[in-house]
Amino acid sequence: MNLPNSVTEIIQGLENGTFSSQELTKAYLNRIDNLDPEINSFITVCHERALLDAKNADRSRSNGSANKLTGVPYANKDIFCTKGVRTTSGSKMLDTFISPYDATIVERLGSQGMVMLGKTNMDEFAMGSSNETSFYGQVNNPWNTNCVPGGSSGGSAAAVSAGFTPVATGSDTGGSIRQPAAFCGISGLKPTYGRVSRYGMIAFASSLDQAGPMGRSVEDLAHLLSPMAGYDPKDSTSSMVKTEDYSGNLEDALKGKTIGLPKEYFSTSLDRQVEGVIEEAIKEFEKLGANIVEISLPTTSLSIPAYYVISSAECSSNLSRYDGVRYGHRCELPIDIEDLYKRTRSEGFGEEVKRRLLTGTYVLSSGYYDAYYRKAQQIRRLIKDDFANAFTQVDAVISPTAPTTAFETGKHLDNPVEMYLGDCFTVASNLAGLPALSIPAGFVGGMPVGLQLIGSYFQESKLLTLGHMFQKSTGWHQHFSRDDSEGTQ
Repeated sequence: MNLPNSVTEIIQGLENGTFSSQELTKAYLNRIDNLDPEINSFITVCHERALLDAKNADRSRSNGSANKLTGVPYANKDIFCTKGVRTTSGSKMLDTFISPYDATIVERLGSQGMVMLGKTNMDEFAMGSSNETSFYGQVNNPWNTNCVPGGSSGGSAAAVSAGFTPVATGSDTGGSIRQPAAFCGISGLKPTYGRVSRYGMIAFASSLDQAGPMGRSVEDLAHLLSPMAGYDPKDSTSSMVKTEDYSGNLEDALKGKTIGLPKEYFSTSLDRQVEGVIEEAIKEFEKLGANIVEISLPTTSLSIPAYYVISSAECSSNLSRYDGVRYGHRCELPIDIEDLYKRTRSEGFGEEVKRRLLTGTYVLSSGYYDAYYRKAQQIRRLIKDDFANAFTQVDAVISPTAPTTAFETGKHLDNPVEMYLGDCFTVASNLAGLPALSIPAGFVGGMPVGLQLIGSYFQESKLLTLGHMFQKSTGWHQHFSRDDSEGTQ
């Protein structure tokens, strides 16, 4: 079976009876079984559950009780709790953990009749920008298996790019949806903080974490965002701001829209060829009627240090619960409680997680709190103010998603600071809590380049419109890493 290229095509095919959800799900599962060993994008594949859900979806369509998305397959990043299905967060610490409940977004997508194919690979506890820190092995980029897919949602990005699933969920703490979307040539959206419930999402840094959709096109993102978004009383940080019809508001002229070009984002860290691709994309927006103006975000250079201080501090607090007592990994035959704590955490966490735990504990310790953590929070406010000033002049901000294309596996493992600097264009929107979108904009050396659009609070619909109109005009999102007919039999 030739797999459809978009969620819209899947919806039409299911409605017209061109194929059933069971046929579609079998084709995706076969493709995963045949081709994913080379990519390693999935930790858990839910064969029996997926086929049962697909059967129920077909039954719903036959009796007239189906929703628009009923029968559409998708994948969940393994950071979201799934009742009865292992949830590992890419860590040995949670290797045997089976959640007794569903995360809110899993519950909401399930209530639409969507079919979960499985749980995707990720950097351990979402800490990483390359998907090399997973306990279950690194994920390979479908465009070039010698390169990383980006992180931490690299498994979701690679799975969509390789045609293993039409859409997937991801989480974004400092760029973890957008950077892998850029590296794998797909689209990814980090919504406004509080737009999508965090209930049932395993915490890394609670003031920064945000769930969002990943897919080949902006239109696919809109389909997935609609059921994901909205207030959740089980999440104290969930916003009550009314959601929009994200799929229905995509078509809109860009004439009269003003897009800001921050001069600080076009720095010496940006690869010249990537810069060239972004410049061509900017020209395309001008052709579509948008007005491009230069703006300044003066605190940009401070975003990386502020982010890694704040995120590491929150990581230190959140991961203190993994002690071998309540759930998760437990060392064998502990001598006493201190031995239990020390060996459980030493055995259960990988090196990158340990590095951030130590950093976070240090910046929160007596004598260093004011010098580091408090100062980082003050910088965070300045970053937020920079964007607030910018959005009095512009409708959105445009930039590269990452300073380079996907780098070779192992390139930055011995130099974590170099790895962290790769997030220089993404972390600011997390610190400010703003929505941000990454879309394909071209290629350098055969590898995809991502374009980022940042919007004001709860302006997801506006961002999706900008991205959709760009994709209608350019078609970069229609370049696929692999033939969709391969491996489906």
